[in-house]
Amino acid sequence: MAADSHSLAARPPGMREWPSSWAAALTTSLLLFLASPGTFSFSPLAWVALIPLLWAVNNCSVKKAALLGLLSGLLYYLPLLHWIITVLATFGQVPLPLAILALILLAAYMSCYLALFTGLCRLVAPKIPLLCSAPFFWVALDFVRSKLFTGFPWLDLGYSQYDAPGLIQVADLVGHHGVSFLIVTANVLLMLGAAAVYQKKIAQPRTMGAALLLLIAAAGYNLHQLRTIPSLLAQAEKFRVAVVQANIPQDQKWLAASQKQTVESYLELSRLALAQNGATDLIVWPETALPFYPQEHALSLLLQTGLAHPHQVAILTGAPHRERAAATAPIRYYNSAFLVSPDGRMGERYDKQHLVPFGEYIPFRQLLAFASPVVETMGDFSPGAFHKPLSCQNSRIGVLICFESIFPELSREQVSKGANLLVIITNDAWFGRTSAPYQHLAMAVFRAVENRRSVARAANTGISGFIEPSGQLQAASPLFKPYTAGRKMPLLGLTTFYVDKGYLFPYLCLLLTASCLLWRILTGKPEPKNNV
Repeated sequence: MAADSHSLAARPPGMREWPSSWAAALTTSLLLFLASPGTFSFSPLAWVALIPLLWAVNNCSVKKAALLGLLSGLLYYLPLLHWIITVLATFGQVPLPLAILALILLAAYMSCYLALFTGLCRLVAPKIPLLCSAPFFWVALDFVRSKLFTGFPWLDLGYSQYDAPGLIQVADLVGHHGVSFLIVTANVLLMLGAAAVYQKKIAQPRTMGAALLLLIAAAGYNLHQLRTIPSLLAQAEKFRVAVVQANIPQDQKWLAASQKQTVESYLELSRLALAQNGATDLIVWPETALPFYPQEHALSLLLQTGLAHPHQVAILTGAPHRERAAATAPIRYYNSAFLVSPDGRMGERYDKQHLVPFGEYIPFRQLLAFASPVVETMGDFSPGAFHKPLSCQNSRIGVLICFESIFPELSREQVSKGANLLVIITNDAWFGRTSAPYQHLAMAVFRAVENRRSVARAANTGISGFIEPSGQLQAASPLFKPYTAGRKMPLLGLTTFYVDKGYLFPYLCLLLTASCLLWRILTGKPEPKNNV
């Protein structure tokens, strides 16, 4: 065998010209896209999607490996994130050329991480086996992306498996990053196995054996949890929740003339939910369901007189909020969730902590003042601070508003402080009829599994519904139709390993990646030569 036994097995002579490097990069992009949540997706493709790209970068320079990763990333992220154009051009009133440019820049930024991944894998070869580097590198780079520039961890690889509960139970150990780790491991293992068949020789028998055992152990754990969780749910306290999806058009939502009709639409659907489901403890309305400041507006009385008090039901609704810290201080605006008690009082409030850059605030405002018109259209908010879950009867509610559901640390913090139920309120009307609502939902599924908490999700235009602590989606609504559903939600109080210590897993991956890079710099050894 021409290659070092610790490097990815070299392509056999008959395979040297197939596939070409660029075709391989394109194939990986296509497979990743088809595996991603959307109107059409086939999630099992994620377990083989990286094989063509990994094969292509096996015997090339570090520079070419990075370029192949960049190309593959661009071809993947451009269609995956196409909804950016809808958000900016259709609803943000940004000129179409600028919206297209924003998509290209965001896709290029996201692609840099895939370029770093392929470059790093090639950089440390042949001394570090790919099975001992690639999974750690992938998770580390995902983690960096979730933190850098306020973070944009949109649809990490593991999220592709949201519709396969039998494959994601390990998330209660190490989060969604653990599922990404396993997917990358499987891709490398399958590719090495294919090379071994062609060459009739196993390049890394011990490493491959250990990786196979890891995958088998994960499969066994997934199966065990799926068998165990139903009994826990059956014994748990229940909390009766209804979600309401009023499907208010985004271009009418904030019109003063439509405010009363908007509130009456939610009230009507809420009464329908009560009629269909009987006694209910909490009705959840979406993000900014009240398009005014509820503590200042007369229409807020309709919640008391038309729903909460007559039916003795609590309401959790999204609404903007404003206040001054002091008499001479400027007014601060918040994207909030209000808990209305059964007697109609505006009780506890949660203010959104992680705001959407360029959608709810301008980062680095002095340098990026040109983007102010976008925020003036969508809102200019201040970040809130989390203190404790909202209390409603036997539930302690951890609230996530829209964008926050893609950041696992926010739900973990709320659960660690006592939340036994997670509620996500969002307004995905910004996405239009794109694949983004499905992508957004996919990430919410993992918040349920990681924390072993029931999740209620109310979206203005969909997708609304319920997610069990096992990650199984229940009563999912159609898009852009009025909808309501109710469910008795189990309230689990257990603390998962992920909440306690498993959330540190990506930190470990980042530490190992940094150590590999430092080792490579200090050794200063020449770049691996082409093995072909």
